[in-house]
Amino acid sequence: MLLKEIITALEEFAPPALQEGYDNSGLLVGNPAQTITGVLFCLDSTEEVINEAISKGCNLVVAHHPIIFSGLKKITGRNYIERTVIKAIRHEVAIYAIHTNLDNVKHGVNKMIADRLGLSNLRILAPRRDELLKLEVYVPVEHTEAIRQAVFQAGGGHIGHYDECSFALTGAGTFRPREGANPTLGEKGNRHTEAESSLSFLVPKWLKQQVYEAMIQKHPYEEVAHQWITLGNVLQDVGSGMVGELEEEVDIQSFFRLLKASMKVSLIRHTKPLEKSVKRIAVCGGSGSFLLPDAISAGADVFVTSDFKYHQFFDADDRIVIADIGHFESEQFTIELLGDWFRQKFPTFASHLTAIDTNPVLYT
Repeated sequence: MLLKEIITALEEFAPPALQEGYDNSGLLVGNPAQTITGVLFCLDSTEEVINEAISKGCNLVVAHHPIIFSGLKKITGRNYIERTVIKAIRHEVAIYAIHTNLDNVKHGVNKMIADRLGLSNLRILAPRRDELLKLEVYVPVEHTEAIRQAVFQAGGGHIGHYDECSFALTGAGTFRPREGANPTLGEKGNRHTEAESSLSFLVPKWLKQQVYEAMIQKHPYEEVAHQWITLGNVLQDVGSGMVGELEEEVDIQSFFRLLKASMKVSLIRHTKPLEKSVKRIAVCGGSGSFLLPDAISAGADVFVTSDFKYHQFFDADDRIVIADIGHFESEQFTIELLGDWFRQKFPTFASHLTAIDTNPVLYT
C-alpha cells in the first residue's frame, strides 16, 4: 500500500484542518509515493521507536506528538530531534503525526478517556466556532436530487446526529448564452428561463474542496452559480475536551480509585476535595489547563487532565477538583485508539503498537 493511501485514511479520521495553529501534524518525514510494508503506532517518535520500527519491518511510524514542532535550519544530529530525523531518513522510515486534530474530533483522544472512565451523555467541552460553511447552489429542478446526492456523498449536509440535510426553494432562473458559451440549455443570444432549485447545505470547512468538486462533476451547467457563506455557528462535534457523567454519584476518593485503575496511574496531583459527591466529569488529554473555565461553566465536579502549574491549581477556587494525572498518562491509550481504528480500516495490513514506554517523566 502506498503511503498516500494511508495518509488519506488518517486525514479522514482526523482532518489536519482541525489541528491548532501552533501544531505541526501531518507527514513529517517520507515520500507520499513510497510503498509501506508495515505501520508502528506510538505516542512519541523517538530514536528508540524508529529502531523498533526497523526491527519489526515497519517503514511508517504514526505518532501522536510531532517530533518536529518548529523549523529545522540544520540537521546535524546535535539533539534527539535531529538524530531521530536522520535515522528515519537513512532507513527510509516515514513519520506521520496526528496530534491536536485527533484531540479535536469527537471520536478522538478525549473520547478514549471518557470511555475508560465509563462516562455517558458525552459532549465536547469547548466546541469550535467558524468551522461551518453554507453552500448555496442553483440547479435545474430535474437535477436537484443528483446534486443532493453528490454533496451528501462528499460529506456535506451533516448536522449533529443527522445527515442528508438540505433545503430547497424553487423559482425561475434566467440567463443568456453569449459568444463562446456552450450551453446545456437555451440558445446563444437568447434569454432562457429555467425552473431551478436553490439548494442549501452546511459543509465543514475542511470538506469544502471535495464537496465543490463533487457538485461541479454532477452539475449540468457550464457555469455553476453558487456561493459559500462563512457561518459563526458552533460546531458541536469538533473542539477541545469532553464532559460526561458517571453512572452514579460517588465520593471523591472512590472516583480517584476509579481514575487510577482506569488510566493506570499511581499518582494524582489534585486540588482540595470538595465536600460533595461527584458525577459530572470533564476530561482533556494532554495539557488542558486552558479549559478550566469551560469545565467550571459546564458544571463539572472534577476536571481530569495534565500539566497544571502550581499557581493554576488555585484557579479551582473551591468550585471544582482538578485531577492532574500526567501528560503521558492522559494520552497513553491514544496508541490503542489508533491501532484499533487502523486494524478495522485495513484488517489484512501489518500494524503494531509500540512496546516502548516513551514517558520522559519518572517518579521515585
